[in-house]
Amino acid sequence: MRTAESVLNIIRERGTKGLPLEDVYRQLYNPDLYLRAYGNIYSNDGATTRGITNETVDGMSLAKIQTIIEEIRYERYQWTPVRRTYIPKKNGKTRPLGIPTWSDKLLQEVMRSILEAYYEPQFSDLSHGFRPRRGCHSALTAAKTWRATTWFVEGDIKGCFDNIDHSMLLAILRVKIHDNRFLRLIEGLMRAGYLENWKYNKTYSGTPQGGIVSPILSNIYLDRLDKYVEGTLLPEYTRGAKRKFNYEYYRLGANSRRLKGLGRLEEARELEKQFRNMPSFDMHDPDFRRLRYVRYADDFLLGFIGTKEEAEEIKGKLKTFLHENLKLEMSEDKTLITHARKDMARFLGYNIGCIMDDTRHNQNGERCVNGMMTLRVPADVVEEKCARYMHNGKPHHRTELIDDDDFSIIRLYQSEYQGIVQYYALAHNLFWFNKLYWTMRVSLLKTISAKHKISCRQVSEKYDSKRQTEHGPRKCLEIRINREDKKPLVARFGGIPLKPQPRATLIDQLTIYAPSSSELVKRLLAEECEACGSTEKIEVHHIRKLTDLKRKDGREAPTWVRVMATRKRKTLVMCESCHHKLHNGQPLPWKQKSE
Repeated sequence: MRTAESVLNIIRERGTKGLPLEDVYRQLYNPDLYLRAYGNIYSNDGATTRGITNETVDGMSLAKIQTIIEEIRYERYQWTPVRRTYIPKKNGKTRPLGIPTWSDKLLQEVMRSILEAYYEPQFSDLSHGFRPRRGCHSALTAAKTWRATTWFVEGDIKGCFDNIDHSMLLAILRVKIHDNRFLRLIEGLMRAGYLENWKYNKTYSGTPQGGIVSPILSNIYLDRLDKYVEGTLLPEYTRGAKRKFNYEYYRLGANSRRLKGLGRLEEARELEKQFRNMPSFDMHDPDFRRLRYVRYADDFLLGFIGTKEEAEEIKGKLKTFLHENLKLEMSEDKTLITHARKDMARFLGYNIGCIMDDTRHNQNGERCVNGMMTLRVPADVVEEKCARYMHNGKPHHRTELIDDDDFSIIRLYQSEYQGIVQYYALAHNLFWFNKLYWTMRVSLLKTISAKHKISCRQVSEKYDSKRQTEHGPRKCLEIRINREDKKPLVARFGGIPLKPQPRATLIDQLTIYAPSSSELVKRLLAEECEACGSTEKIEVHHIRKLTDLKRKDGREAPTWVRVMATRKRKTLVMCESCHHKLHNGQPLPWKQKSE
């Protein structure tokens, strides 16, 4: 039997050559694909979250894989409805989220890996969402190269994931995938329905939001939009090899040099000031047009050099194409036309605009008169991030963290602060987050002082110091826990310079290719209980996170907890009997070497 990687490489090669995918359903009989899928998703936060049944990643076994394969082989596999919940959005509304059962998640990951291997080589380079080695930063970096842009068309598809037409999606898949059994399996997934307040509801459109396979299905669907823009709109609205020279710029420059040669330095300096405030090319050249495009999920941005009438025309053509060819609607309140040189467009949480000002320079020190692009942190984002740590306009302690130890509190604050700064690392005004740093620092001091009932000054004197970090000596709040024969554990808040990083890259973690066999998969394939040594009915015990192992009641932890904590593992391979005893709080028959 072929390994998972060899199967996916064959599928990937067919996708690269544009050949149709045939007899793909039979690949779902391969256990190695399921083991690879298990290695990919077992550590996800949602792996221990229940769907409509009690099944989770806990108790995963080779027997469960064989059960799924047998049901697939005889076309008896039934998708279970997802459990619907709602998550808040920034505008105060909520977004529906479906939570599948564990078996459905595992099979979806297998299908996702097959679809991604085949379609990824065929996707447009202009799309960046939910793709390997791409993400928000790669999309923003692409947009940052659109020099001298005049208009932005900010695109947003209204309820994209909820309104994807099932028949249209299947028709798109049917063009390349010539396997009706595989297509019926996808159709069954999309029409499995959902439970809300324990009431069953059918699904007539949309991909299962929250499902592992949903991002790749939405990319396959929206690839038609990418191909339309790339193949039709870009050629239509792109003309002229280069802009005409601005002859006034060169005339003033020549006169300035002539006057300088005659010794008339003051006059030469005045002319030099004039032409340095002018672009060297004709910014209103009627024979020069450029249209650029980038998409991340259902958000897309177009940069256009031309007139506003033409920009309105492009927006109308996009709206017509989405309605007639994909049965989707553009959100009127979010699809805006913005003047790039007078205002800024909002894309992926950044403000993006075009600088036409000789007094300002880009990050390479070049003057911006010819229209350099800039990425900036929006002011409302800074205020929004600070608001979480404030109450009545002042930094405030976080009551929910009072019961945690100081080390965990400092580490949590640092991870939150670091995540925000790393995401906005491309912004020219990253230093605006100095306000966030100060707010979070005071909130952190107040949280620890409230925990120990001491003053913030005392907390600062205890943990504040100048430390050597990877960015040089920095003043931070730091805790060190020394350990025998090991490196000390360090929790630090601060030490991150607020300096723009134009080459920073954050990629989507959902679709990174994982190795064919993870360490956990090898332990499962060994089929030996790590507690008693039995080789019968082996399965894996999972916990959500290592901090769940900490006991707050002061009692001594069981042996299995000490073993997992020592190994720093969230998994323990056990036989069914030991696993049952563990969940019932009964002592386990540990092997001699584990005592």
